[in-house]
Amino acid sequence: MKTKEKVLVIGGSGFLGSHIADSLSEHGYKVTIFDLKSSPYLRNDQEEILGDILDEKTVNSAIKDNEIIYNIAGIADIGECFDKPLDTVKQNILGNAIVLDGCVKYKVKKFLYASSAYVYSDAGSFYRISKQASELLIEGFHEKHGLTYVILRYGSLYGERADKRNSIYRMLEEALTNYQIKYYGDGNEKREFIHVRDAAELSVKVLDNKYDNQNIILTGPTVIEYSDLLNMIKEIMHGKIKIVYGPRKSDTHYKLSPYSFSPKLGKKLIINPHIDLGQGLLNLISHIHNKLHPELKDKFGVLINEK
Repeated sequence: MKTKEKVLVIGGSGFLGSHIADSLSEHGYKVTIFDLKSSPYLRNDQEEILGDILDEKTVNSAIKDNEIIYNIAGIADIGECFDKPLDTVKQNILGNAIVLDGCVKYKVKKFLYASSAYVYSDAGSFYRISKQASELLIEGFHEKHGLTYVILRYGSLYGERADKRNSIYRMLEEALTNYQIKYYGDGNEKREFIHVRDAAELSVKVLDNKYDNQNIILTGPTVIEYSDLLNMIKEIMHGKIKIVYGPRKSDTHYKLSPYSFSPKLGKKLIINPHIDLGQGLLNLISHIHNKLHPELKDKFGVLINEK
């Protein structure tokens, strides 16, 4: 496979970033990961730089000599953003501005940013605000400096390498440990879940020049209500778990749709073939079960090998 451009994935040790880094490597790109912590998923054909996105000198040093930059870093948990607005501004807005400035300084070919479907919404609190502000910064750098960009507005992700901050992971772990799932809502809430590996593959596909300077929506192909999702999980686990509904804890998450009126439209991109939600849940149950009980043979399916 012919080696392509050098790519830096800022935030490449995390849930989404590590999968994007892997997908880039599989497509022949020379990948370097930049993050605060070392990646447990680092491949032999990838390099790693440890550093803080708020450290301009370190960020600039990492950006130098790379042609494509992904910024996946920042605080992604809506609840954490709500509780820590100042940290959210620093990590999600100032951090992104530092990266953008470095991209201009070293004449980066293309900049890709992990935004969110929440930019359309009135929900999401400081998380949504930070993503909206960062998108405006990106557009400003494009207008002033001609920086080519792609804004990726991710929907509800799930899959291997997630942790308790991820809603599906949290529910499946609770099901496997307590034999119940407590859901705070009435079950009518709707989402378009997309498997993280599908999202990562699409995140590489948009490097095609036809997506330049556009806002791309990456969500799942179908809408599902949480009640149906919970019943699907219960059925996969042979009906041996209890579903308990409780009152919504806050209004930081949207209920039925992330969309409110906005003049800035985005194009939705769907991968086909894609990972079926049921199969994706089964694989994640297998992953969590093996993590919780490594001494036991997994009864739900074969765990996907993680490199």
